[in-house]
Amino acid sequence: MYFNKELHRGYNAYIDTAADDLGTRMDIGLLVMEEGDEYGINDPVKETAVLLFEGDIELTWGEKHVEASRPDCFHYEAYCLLAPRNTEIRIKARSHAEIYLQQTDNERDYEAVLYTPETVQTQHAGANGELMGTMQREIKTFFDLDNAPFSNMVLGEVLNYPGKWSSYPPHFHPQPEVYFYRFDHPQGFGVGFSNGEVHRTGHNGCLVINEGMHSQAAAPGYAMCYSWGIRHLEDDPWDKTRIDEPEHAWLWKEDANDHIFQG
Repeated sequence: MYFNKELHRGYNAYIDTAADDLGTRMDIGLLVMEEGDEYGINDPVKETAVLLFEGDIELTWGEKHVEASRPDCFHYEAYCLLAPRNTEIRIKARSHAEIYLQQTDNERDYEAVLYTPETVQTQHAGANGELMGTMQREIKTFFDLDNAPFSNMVLGEVLNYPGKWSSYPPHFHPQPEVYFYRFDHPQGFGVGFSNGEVHRTGHNGCLVINEGMHSQAAAPGYAMCYSWGIRHLEDDPWDKTRIDEPEHAWLWKEDANDHIFQG
């Protein structure tokens, strides 16, 4: 399922698990703020991830206070706060700001963690010319099972270069996932696969993935950055889980495209 929304100032709910049974097991929203706006979070049941897409903000939780700045998600790395239930979080905007929020239930209590531009994990995938360079992208992970085993979620971003593919070769995993798209131009677009369907994706769009291949592509000329959030399953957490579609597994061969230039 894919959907977009007409945004307003304040919190824009994309997925509300109390009202929507989309299978994600996560609440997803985009917080749009102007200079001087303030927003508070303190959920008694759910842990919260706060990901700054763009803008200058002051972020306060407990006794900690941080000033975070990110002009955009295409040239600058992210600030991402992961906090347990019963954590009072305050966000104050120092400029126009757009912030992605992701929540799920978690009975564990742990110390909140702020992931910064210095701690983001980046994989330069497809950078060695595989498949003629058509799937070159940057996969960024803020937290996952390795560095946040106490969380029920995973969160990262993918920087999808113009005209390239990502989440490729085609694969799937049993854990539900949500993509939230940003484009360097608001009229930018791409294509996303989920649940056996193909969708035209756009700026501030949201894709729900419950099953099947979920590869992505950006139209030539438009850079695409999307957050990827995964909800662990009980007794089956996402541990960099990747199940390749058998008919496309040959794409991993080093010489997969050599035949194109032979004869």
